[in-house]
Amino acid sequence: MRVTRNTFPQVGAGECDMIGKMPDNVGGCAPQPTVASESARPGRQVPRRPLVGDMDLAGAMAAGDDEVTQSSSASKTHGVGSGFRCVTDDDVTLSGVHVAGPVDGPAFVLAHGFTHGTAKPATRAAIEAFAAHGAVVAADFRGHGQSQGRSSVGRDEVHDLDAVVRWTRAAGYRSVTVVGFSLGGAVALRQAALGTDRPDIVVAVSAPSRWYVRESGPMRRLHWLLEHPLSVRMGAALGVRLGEPWSDLPRSPIEVVADIDIPLLLVHGTEDDYFTPTHAIALQDASRDGQLWIEPGMGHGETGLTADLVGRIAGWSTAGDRAASPADRH
Repeated sequence: MRVTRNTFPQVGAGECDMIGKMPDNVGGCAPQPTVASESARPGRQVPRRPLVGDMDLAGAMAAGDDEVTQSSSASKTHGVGSGFRCVTDDDVTLSGVHVAGPVDGPAFVLAHGFTHGTAKPATRAAIEAFAAHGAVVAADFRGHGQSQGRSSVGRDEVHDLDAVVRWTRAAGYRSVTVVGFSLGGAVALRQAALGTDRPDIVVAVSAPSRWYVRESGPMRRLHWLLEHPLSVRMGAALGVRLGEPWSDLPRSPIEVVADIDIPLLLVHGTEDDYFTPTHAIALQDASRDGQLWIEPGMGHGETGLTADLVGRIAGWSTAGDRAASPADRH
């Protein structure tokens, strides 16, 4: 097993939100055992909505307007960097922020977690932290922030990363590293395996290995909320515009990770209260040659980042880029 256990202490910076305060048995969901691999599901009924975690539920239960519009909380101006737009292959316009860097240096494309976005504090902090190591390009996923469309919670967002990577290459950067968090980590893995405009390096932080994870209290509460008849209204209260439920199952991260042929780093915290490190271990075991960092004391997604961890991820991606230059892969 290729596990790197770092000695650097990491202090999780998890957000305190309603999801941690709701009863664990809300919706009658019983705990389910951890399963770190995808199994065949003949005849499985697809639940109303798939979920991969990191959801800020503050205010979700409050009454809100039934109209689903773009989030008003996502500012069109940015304290760091400048705004940009790009269009996906399925004709969805995305909005994001670009922090310029040397074109002969690395560019980090950040893929945020569910309900996060370029105007949210945790994502803004990640943008600023990575900007100390190179250019940063981060767009709101469809259905989030100022981007158009509706969230598919991991299926169609591959198109979003394709468009952002394509935009980043057009800006002239010599190498592109995608760093995804939680939902964004799952999308990053799927895009590195299935996308049309793949990056040179991919890093997945706090990524689930499969769909429909209910092994933790937060994930059971998330499923209950988004499978609720008022899920669209709740999503609007969170600033997320939800799309139609899946009609079929897209391939899960663990089913595609073996197809990734670029440098891959998996990062997971021991204090992640959404997904246990068994997900990252399973993804590494299924990969060709992925590297795994189990981070002591780290929480979930963007909120678990520290400046030290960002620096080590940036340093690893630079070393990985030197080991396999873009010219060798395109």
